[in-house]
Amino acid sequence: MPPQPLALAATAAAEAPPHTGGMLLLIDGTAGLLTIAAIGIALLLFLIIKVRLQPFVALLAVSIAVGLLAGLSVTELFGTVQRSDAVSTIESGMGGILGHVAIIIGLGTMLGAILEVSGGAEVLASRLLNLFGEQRAPLAMGVTGVIFGIPVFFDVGIFVLAPIVYAAAKRGGKSILLYCLPLLAGLSVTHAFLPPHPGPVAAAGLLNVDLGWVILMGVVCGVPAVLAAWVYSDWIGKRIFVAVPQDMVEAAAEAKQAVIDEQRETGVEPQEKPVPLSTVLAIIGTPLVLILAATFSSITLDPSTGRSVIEFFGSPFVALTIALLLAYYLLGIRRGWSRKSLETVSTSSLKPVGNILLVVGAGGVFGAVLQASGVAQALSDAFNDVGLPVIALSYLISVVLRVAQGSATVAIVTTAGIVAPLLSEGDHSQAFTALVIMAISAGSIFASHVNDGGFWMVAKYFGISERDTLKTWTVLETVLSVAGFAVAAVLSLFM
Repeated sequence: MPPQPLALAATAAAEAPPHTGGMLLLIDGTAGLLTIAAIGIALLLFLIIKVRLQPFVALLAVSIAVGLLAGLSVTELFGTVQRSDAVSTIESGMGGILGHVAIIIGLGTMLGAILEVSGGAEVLASRLLNLFGEQRAPLAMGVTGVIFGIPVFFDVGIFVLAPIVYAAAKRGGKSILLYCLPLLAGLSVTHAFLPPHPGPVAAAGLLNVDLGWVILMGVVCGVPAVLAAWVYSDWIGKRIFVAVPQDMVEAAAEAKQAVIDEQRETGVEPQEKPVPLSTVLAIIGTPLVLILAATFSSITLDPSTGRSVIEFFGSPFVALTIALLLAYYLLGIRRGWSRKSLETVSTSSLKPVGNILLVVGAGGVFGAVLQASGVAQALSDAFNDVGLPVIALSYLISVVLRVAQGSATVAIVTTAGIVAPLLSEGDHSQAFTALVIMAISAGSIFASHVNDGGFWMVAKYFGISERDTLKTWTVLETVLSVAGFAVAAVLSLFM
C-alpha cells in the first residue's frame, strides 16, 4: 500500500516550522477544536447546498479554512519555495489518496466502457431473462444490476439497461417498478459497497485497508441488503402502478442507434453474433477472484515464492489491468475492433472521471488537515466520550452528510477523514476496519431525495412521479442502507 495521506500530513506537520508566519489558533483547547470542526462541516454543507459550489472547490476551501483556524501555518498548509523538500499538508493529502485511487478508478472505468459498448450488458440481461423466465423477470433484472454494476458507474448502468427494463415491463404488462427497482438495488449496492467504485476505494485508501477485505465484506454486507431491497421492491411494485414511459422507450431506441452510428464512425462494426455470457462473467469475475486470492494467501500461507506470485497478480492494479486486457481482446480485437476503436472508447470513458478524482482528492486533503491540525484528535476524544461504537458513529456521520448534501462520494470521503483517527488509536484488524467502511458506505446511500442527482435520474428514466419516487426509490435506498449497516454492525462484534 502507498503511504497514507494522514500519515504523510503528520510527517509534513512535524518537519515544518512551528506556526511561523501563519494564523494563530483562534479558539484554544479541545472545545475550540471541536467548534472549528463543527464550523467546518457546517460551512461545507452550506457551500454545497446553498451556494451550489462544486464539491471539490468546497472541500478544498473548507480544508484551508479549518487548517488556518486550527493554527496551521501557511507553510504547513501550502509548503514553501525556500524548502523544496518539505511536503505540505494539502499536497500529502491529495497525493496520498489519489496515488491509491486514481489507477483503480481509471482501469475500472475503461473496463466498464468496453463491456458497455460491446453489448455485454444487453447479453447479460437477455440471457438472465430467458434463464429465469417470465414469472421471475424482476429477479433477473436484479441479478443483472448486481453483476453489471460491479464494473460500471450507477448512471451508466441505468442508461445501458433501461431499454431492457422497458421491454421486460411491456412484455409482462405490470408496473415498471417491479422491474426497475430490483435493477436499481443491484446497481446501488455495488456502487456503494464494492471496488472499483470511487467511494469504497477512496475509503480503503484513507483507512489503509486491503481491497480484498473491502470486496469480501462488501459481498457479505451487500447480499443481505440487496435481498431485503428485492423483497421491498416486490411489495411496493404490486401496490403502485407506473406505466412504461413511451417517450423514454423512443428515446432509448434513438440513443441505441446513435451509439451504433458512433461505433461505425470510429471503426467498430456492430456484431450480429452476441457476446457469450461466459465471456462477460469471466471478465467481470477475474479481478475479484485475483484480489481475493491475494488477500487470503496473505492470511493462510507462509512467505514463499508461490505467495508472492499470488499477491503480485492479486494486486488491484495488476488484477484490473489483466481484466482490461482480456476485455480488449475478447470483446474488441477478436470481434473485429481496430486498435483505434479501443483507444477511442477507452479515452472517452475517462472524461467524466476527472470530477470524481478531484472530489476524492479533496476529501483526502480534508482528512489530512483534520489530522495535522489536531482537530481529528479532538473529534476522536469527543466521540469516545459519547460511548457509541466507532462503527455506529461512522454510519451516523455518513447518514447526516448524505441526507444534507446528496452526494454519496462526498459523504464517504468526508466521513472517512473524520473517523480515521478513531481507528488509528486502537489495534483494529483489517476485517474490522473494512466493516467500518461498509458502515460508512451504507450511510452514504441513506434516503436519496431531491438533492441527489440519482433521485432525478431514476424518476425521469422510468417515468415515476416525484411523489412516487419518494415512496419507492427513497425508501429502497433506506432499506439498502439500514440492512447493510445492520449486517456490518453484527459482524463487527465478532471481529
